[in-house]
Amino acid sequence: MSVTRSDPPSGRSLARIVGSSMIGTTIEWYDFFLYGSAAALVFNEAFFPSEDRLIGTLLAFSSFAIGFVFRPLGGLVFGHFGDRLGRKKLLVISLLMMGGATFAVGLLPTFATIGVAAPVLLTLLRVVQGFALGGEWGGAVLIVSEHTDNARRGFWASWPQAGVPTGNLLATAVLAILSAVQSEEAFLAWGWRIPFLISGVLVLVGLWIRLSVSESPVFLEASERARQRTAPEQPPIVRVLREQWRAVLIASGARFVENVCYYVITAFVLTYIIEQLGMSESVALNAVLIASVVHFVVIPIWGALSDRFGRRGVYLIGAVGTGLWIFAFFPLLGTGSFVLIALGVTVGLVLHAAMYGPQAAFMSELFGTRVRYSGASIGYQLASVVAGGLAPTVATGLLAAFDSWVPIAVYVALGAVITSVAILFATETRGSSLLTEESPATAGETG
Repeated sequence: MSVTRSDPPSGRSLARIVGSSMIGTTIEWYDFFLYGSAAALVFNEAFFPSEDRLIGTLLAFSSFAIGFVFRPLGGLVFGHFGDRLGRKKLLVISLLMMGGATFAVGLLPTFATIGVAAPVLLTLLRVVQGFALGGEWGGAVLIVSEHTDNARRGFWASWPQAGVPTGNLLATAVLAILSAVQSEEAFLAWGWRIPFLISGVLVLVGLWIRLSVSESPVFLEASERARQRTAPEQPPIVRVLREQWRAVLIASGARFVENVCYYVITAFVLTYIIEQLGMSESVALNAVLIASVVHFVVIPIWGALSDRFGRRGVYLIGAVGTGLWIFAFFPLLGTGSFVLIALGVTVGLVLHAAMYGPQAAFMSELFGTRVRYSGASIGYQLASVVAGGLAPTVATGLLAAFDSWVPIAVYVALGAVITSVAILFATETRGSSLLTEESPATAGETG
């Protein structure tokens, strides 16, 4: 029996769906990035004290990376139930988990108060953050992608992506304001807690907004078709790994340099400017602030361009451009000029946006409806472990070992090669229908 998809939502309804997804994503990424920024600025002293500040920072970034390790597990669990129960329910759960863990970080006693239990508790809360975020991204972009028409999916689906720089912007702005109005002693003693406690209020706002969103019509229609079948369905994770494994590899490879360069440019840059160049933290924070504003603006522009020219071409511009720009990025930081530092970070994020803008539509189009949440989440989050999660740690380790930016630039450039190869192996998905059980990347394959 065929099922005809319902009409696309009206402009006002679609705007509400996109806005709710983006606002919820902003709040979750505010929580996640707040930890990353605090790891670079505060946690090395508050939770991982060491005679060598760089070693303390390395330990703090290691706890940051642990969150990424648990993101694939979150993607598996949320993806399974998101493909079975719907996108909306799982988005609400992920928001509550992330917000609760972030609020709890703001209440934690430090190493000076309870000793080794402090970094242990901090790391456990980071695990909860990573698990929740592992399920957040897939649901947020799918609920938008599955509400939109095929022709403009790249543009509309890019808006939840824009919630990422918005969350980073918000987290960095709050930290920058607090560090500016407080003494360093006060900020390290208690001021850093304020942004984490603010998360509790933001979660209530996000929860109210997300509860107002309707379930994906594509998911509802696919579920109705599944109910009419007599044969039982295999678990989504089994189906996606047996039938659409190539799409999972393409999704992970496509994310590699996108993830690496983002955390080098926005998280590790704080350590590099402060510890290596001996400049103030306000220089680093303000440069990231300016770049994040531009990043927010260009993400939907790149998404719209992918609707016109295709996902692969736009994505390759970002991957190849990043691999080349990184060799100009560090020399610009080394000038000590705030204008050139901000330029280096901004151009880096513009190139990142060329990958991140089309990414939501591209990954949604890689998978069939009944395994889409699982496939997109697994592909997206697997790369997070070996790419984004390790990027600040690897970059800090390379800096400590070689006292030079060159090995870090080579590391990013190799990531650009991996991503470019993955995109070249992908099939162009622009304009694909999401009411399908097959993946355009695996059409004709069964394992």
